[in-house]
Amino acid sequence: MATAYHNLSEYDFNSVPDAAEMTFGIVVSEWNYNITGALLQGAIDTLKKHGAKEENILVKTVPGSFELTFGANQLIEFTEVDAVIALGCVVRGDTPHFDYVCMGATQGIAQLNANSDVPVIYGLITTNTMEQAEDRAGGRLGNKGDECAITAIKMVDFAWSLQK
Repeated sequence: MATAYHNLSEYDFNSVPDAAEMTFGIVVSEWNYNITGALLQGAIDTLKKHGAKEENILVKTVPGSFELTFGANQLIEFTEVDAVIALGCVVRGDTPHFDYVCMGATQGIAQLNANSDVPVIYGLITTNTMEQAEDRAGGRLGNKGDECAITAIKMVDFAWSLQK
């Protein structure tokens, strides 16, 4: 569903499992940090609201959105996280750079999901303008970081339900 028809921060609180025993890695892009920092704060606040302990939330930064795949893979390989949230923001410019970065990050995250037992949550905002990004980072359309945190909790719960 298009974000224009759905606030990213609205969800049924009671439909979210308890995250008290879950561990999360968050890899966040430094590029457009005015946006990604707000996404990060939304994700952390929402994880904690659902019981995640601060010591079970590991945050690492990478220079840009293209590097999210590598960062997520390193968290999977070298930590004991139950899910990884990848947060980035790419705003269309005058060159095709936008297309390559978005395509590479999207394909990389999809590949990690296909090849790993740890879910990687896609939190890459791809917009035409900075205003559209701001709308999705705590603005009038909510915060994509909130949505990513809820997705991470639900995916860990999903994975755990199959391991029992």
